[in-house]
Amino acid sequence: MSIKTAIILGVGPHDGLGAHLSGLAAASGLHVIVAGRTLAKVASVADAIGAKGGQASPVECDATDEASVIALFQTAEATGPVALAIYNAGNNMPGGIEGMTADYFEKCWRVCAYGAFLFAREAAVHMLPRSEGSLLFTGASSSMRGRAGFAAFSSAKGALRNLAQSAAKELGPKGIHVGHVVIDGGIEGEKLKTLVPEYAAARGKEGRLIDIGGIAEIYMMLHGQKRAAWSFEVDVRTHNEPW
Repeated sequence: MSIKTAIILGVGPHDGLGAHLSGLAAASGLHVIVAGRTLAKVASVADAIGAKGGQASPVECDATDEASVIALFQTAEATGPVALAIYNAGNNMPGGIEGMTADYFEKCWRVCAYGAFLFAREAAVHMLPRSEGSLLFTGASSSMRGRAGFAAFSSAKGALRNLAQSAAKELGPKGIHVGHVVIDGGIEGEKLKTLVPEYAAARGKEGRLIDIGGIAEIYMMLHGQKRAAWSFEVDVRTHNEPW
């Protein structure tokens, strides 16, 4: 019997959520398809998993390109049946409405919402015949509310949450567990520390950066839930985050 696979789409640096998710999925015995826009980055993460005894394959994938997402799932299924699919694509894209370009707004929507739709559709195509599998999405504080200066990101993440909820109600009775993880705060990882080091340092001193390994564990907890006790949404924040 072939080993089951996990697809993690949206993998970047080693100290990033996508890489941590890939590592935990591999440690659970799945062959992980490590996917992202930059082949060198996903290959490096896959190599690190292999060095620890896990099984992983790197795949370059553009989440907003239909053919690329279809090919991603075909590649995974050729390795083994997809048991876990996580959509982790999409970075925070701040900006006020006044002066925002249409291209900027559309880019945010394409990554957060349109790409999530493509991913969900292909997951359904391959999981439904087996009536099992987990389909999980990375959300944010902006999934739950709009904020000044975040019109593009809030609208796109809100759309992703509603997509995920529709998918959960449609696919859940057919055996597919759909979940949405709301990450309420900054993640203590390479991306934040590199892009905004002063902000990351300040939030770290305040105890307001979320442990990246702890976030990844929540996804795997969702994946391991019994059918008679499924969660759709879990929110995660530090003990010191005002909400």
